[in-house]
Amino acid sequence: MQDSIRVIAGQCTVTHEGDSTSESEGQVVVLVKPDNTVLVHDATGYRPAGWLTRAESVQLSLSEQAIDLRARIEETELRVTGEDVTVTEFPATVAGPAVGTCPTCGERMVRAGGEVVCLGCGDAYALPRDATVTDRTCSDCGLPTISVTRGAALEVCLDRRCDPIDEAVRDRFDGEWICPTCGSDLEIDRQRTLGARCPNCEVHYPIPDGVVDGTCACGLPVFETDHGRRCLDPDCTAADLDADSPPEPRH
Repeated sequence: MQDSIRVIAGQCTVTHEGDSTSESEGQVVVLVKPDNTVLVHDATGYRPAGWLTRAESVQLSLSEQAIDLRARIEETELRVTGEDVTVTEFPATVAGPAVGTCPTCGERMVRAGGEVVCLGCGDAYALPRDATVTDRTCSDCGLPTISVTRGAALEVCLDRRCDPIDEAVRDRFDGEWICPTCGSDLEIDRQRTLGARCPNCEVHYPIPDGVVDGTCACGLPVFETDHGRRCLDPDCTAADLDADSPPEPRH
């Protein structure tokens, strides 16, 4: 789905009222973006001559070629007035690195912020913070796949409804680790966060973003993360995080 950017060009008076009041005149270009950000550009520099970011309201009155634009946030107002001006609209989308083709409409998909968005139909998919979009596609739905680390490097579909990360972690690690208190197999489940739970002790260890890289002195796995090595148990006080190579899978 495309939004539009409204462009106003011509001789305008720009007034800013807030903690202080200022007024300027000149031949300017005014951009009104879909998120209600208003930018006023003149002939100098890269910085706008006036702006209001994500205004609570934007009102634009048009009378023949005269305009009166008012953008407001609380007690701050940016006003642009002018006569004999040109007002046009251009379609606009998010922009970002191309990461694949949308299986729904065939248009390009881009990574923008924490999402992958189709430039055609507007379908959007949230990305986990540590995800990398691969150059491969899901065999079921055709969307790009993503790579995440949840105990191991996992590749799943961009659409979590198609291929949930939780299920991939469960398939890989359910029953792989033993509760250090009672010796029961730890089950992979989600309470508030994805974790390993002991069915007898009811203890729940959140699984960090990282790869299993050894065994802690307490018997639980050690994870190599972006912030260093740590035990599955975030409250573990065992000192030896370097012993042993990664354990062999139990099944």
